[in-house]
Amino acid sequence: MDQTTTTTPPTGPARPRRRTVLQAMFAGLGAINASAALADAGQPAPAGSAAAGASDTATIAYDPQQRTFHLRTPSTSYILQVLAGGMLAHVYWGRRLHSASWPGMRNGHEDAVAPAHADLGDRDFSPNTQPQEFPGYGTGDFRHPAYQVRLANGTTVTDLRYASHRIVAGKPRLEGLPATYVEGNGEATTLEITLRDAPSGLVAVLSYTAFAGHDAIARSVRFTNDGRTPLRLARAYSAAVDFPHANFELLHLSGDWAREREIVRRRLEPGMQGIESRRGASGLEHNPFIALLAPGTGEDHGEVYGFSLVYSGSFAARVEVGQYRTARVSMGINDFDFEWLLEPGQSFQAPELVMVYSAAGLDAMSRTYHGLYRSRLARGTYRDKTRPVLINNWEATYFNFDATKLEAIARAGSDLGIELFVLDDGWFGKRDDDHSSLGDWVVDKRKLPAGLADLAGRVNKLGMQFGLWFEPEMISVNSDLYRAHPDWCLHVPGHDRTEQRHQLVLDLSRKDVCAHVLEAVSAVLRSAPIAYVKWDMNRNMSEIGSSLLPPARQRETAHRYMLGLYGILDTLTSRFPNVLFESCASGGGRFDPGMLYYMPQTWTSDNSDAISRLRIQYATSLVYPLSAMGSHVSAVPNHQVGRVTPLRTRGNVAMSGNFGYELDLTKMGPEDKAEIKRQVAQYKALRGLIQFGDFHRLRSPFEGNDTAWMVVAKDQSEAFVVYVHVLAEANAPLDWLRLRGLDPAAQYVCAADGKTYGGDQLMYAGLILPAMNADFLSTSWHLRR
Repeated sequence: MDQTTTTTPPTGPARPRRRTVLQAMFAGLGAINASAALADAGQPAPAGSAAAGASDTATIAYDPQQRTFHLRTPSTSYILQVLAGGMLAHVYWGRRLHSASWPGMRNGHEDAVAPAHADLGDRDFSPNTQPQEFPGYGTGDFRHPAYQVRLANGTTVTDLRYASHRIVAGKPRLEGLPATYVEGNGEATTLEITLRDAPSGLVAVLSYTAFAGHDAIARSVRFTNDGRTPLRLARAYSAAVDFPHANFELLHLSGDWAREREIVRRRLEPGMQGIESRRGASGLEHNPFIALLAPGTGEDHGEVYGFSLVYSGSFAARVEVGQYRTARVSMGINDFDFEWLLEPGQSFQAPELVMVYSAAGLDAMSRTYHGLYRSRLARGTYRDKTRPVLINNWEATYFNFDATKLEAIARAGSDLGIELFVLDDGWFGKRDDDHSSLGDWVVDKRKLPAGLADLAGRVNKLGMQFGLWFEPEMISVNSDLYRAHPDWCLHVPGHDRTEQRHQLVLDLSRKDVCAHVLEAVSAVLRSAPIAYVKWDMNRNMSEIGSSLLPPARQRETAHRYMLGLYGILDTLTSRFPNVLFESCASGGGRFDPGMLYYMPQTWTSDNSDAISRLRIQYATSLVYPLSAMGSHVSAVPNHQVGRVTPLRTRGNVAMSGNFGYELDLTKMGPEDKAEIKRQVAQYKALRGLIQFGDFHRLRSPFEGNDTAWMVVAKDQSEAFVVYVHVLAEANAPLDWLRLRGLDPAAQYVCAADGKTYGGDQLMYAGLILPAMNADFLSTSWHLRR
């Protein structure tokens, strides 16, 4: 299907005087219910409705009479309308509707102190109160705009109006950017609406993809200069959504190194609120995700509107509550220190924003994101392949190792059933600490005299795969690369080059630097049988400037860096399709959908303490599937917090992700080795379920003294449940854990004790929890139908 329509926006009839908000609302609800009743009765929908002439499975329909677009996913509807004069209005987003046609759809009203547009059919009608689809600034709407352009005459006033649209089967790719995708045109339908500002020549193409198998809508925008003079994009958000009220709570994920993604939840208040990163990366401080929640929303009840940006650089997410208690959400590349010069004929593509609505609480929202991101964002060989159990040498040796020590750790791992040995930092240049050698990707023959191929061969002979750590985006001042190319880092002439961890950031806005990084990493990957790469990034951007860009384009540097990085990753993952890539940024400092497009998993946090990880992994699961999370068992006392936690608890927590170990196996006693061998065998038996099943959060570490979660097979044939009790309590009361997602009519047997339970009993009554007579204890259940 490729339906293209081009129209001249009509002036339309004069708009009648405003009814009260309640009158308009009840009239609209009456029309919706009438249309729904006709559809349920098997009768034709009213003429002009989006459902007329379209099957119930159609994902996007256009009604030329009402000039409405109705986007439908399996359970949701998203409706927008072209008003008289060509203004594009937002109408509805929520539960799936049968029809997009009802009276009073245009739900703005006059503002006594705001300008009005006569060409919209009513001199009393103000854009400042109209729910808009892609709002600008300067023509009567005083709220936060989704875009802003500086014109050649120095002004910033533009007014984008509808010019045409097309509806196509499938989902076109975003040039140079990561995005969700489809593998067949029947999986989604895409609407592209072209807006134009005639005086400036600015054109914006709004893209909407509605997925047939996921309750998600992907949005983006492409700007083009169709005029004769240069334009400067000062703001280019990916999308905006206007809500008719502000009775919401704002949820976002904030934190810092070793305590990433804490859940923050607060009521919306009048004015501006939101989150942003100015770090040149999505960052440790905030994740590029927010959600609006109806008050009282929980895991299994309440309305949720989720917004997740598929981008790895500086971003902004803003929610403005206006004077009429409406809410506007906008999200995209951070406009702070951003500008993009558009010469005539040039275009700029904004990143994709994935929006998910749930009428059944956070659990349903999360499962939508999980399913879409696991299957139609992540790519490559390992998208649908279970991940190997690994042992990483970092916390066992740090920089102090040789081939003999590494082989001993690998041998101990092989004896316990571990499948992948990963050599972390310190194998290259003269890297004895973090003061030198980033950029010099040649083997340090002092530590590995026979090279990587020899070490990888030794590991392979043990029946294990070999993996390697890189930090290719960085450069040490004390390195051969920096001495040869001091202009290859981000820097501003006349200013000091601020170091963090004794390193600078390579300028990936430069094609020559990108080419060098790509070839340097490729040469190493060709030199030995390397099956896994941990791609690290341990500092954010400062002195953001490029020696090759002209002054008019210096504020493009940070985004050009991201385009350069994405280009490297796209080429590298295509050259080495059988390598499992894991992203890392001081732990979870760039845990975002943009990186997930190239690398199917991310190191969730440098903090591997099991109790700390309860909060980190729980919050991460709001958006990201377990298949995206690297989660390992480390030694005790824990290197980050000093806590001593039982090995079984550490194993239970780490199994909720891609499982591995960060410790010295050669120093483990027989009892601990036996427990590790048991854990490895258990995870191998469960990893298909854990990585690809439906995840449910049962108890929150942000709300109490315990945490619980479970994963259920798609066919409900089995489930894995984990419970962790943090601090012991004397004479504690009896407690039951209610499960989710099972077949209530089925019988389930517990692998540990052979007892049989009804699915309804497990969900409505629950499992009785054992007494926990010490701190940091955990238990798990494996249930089979």
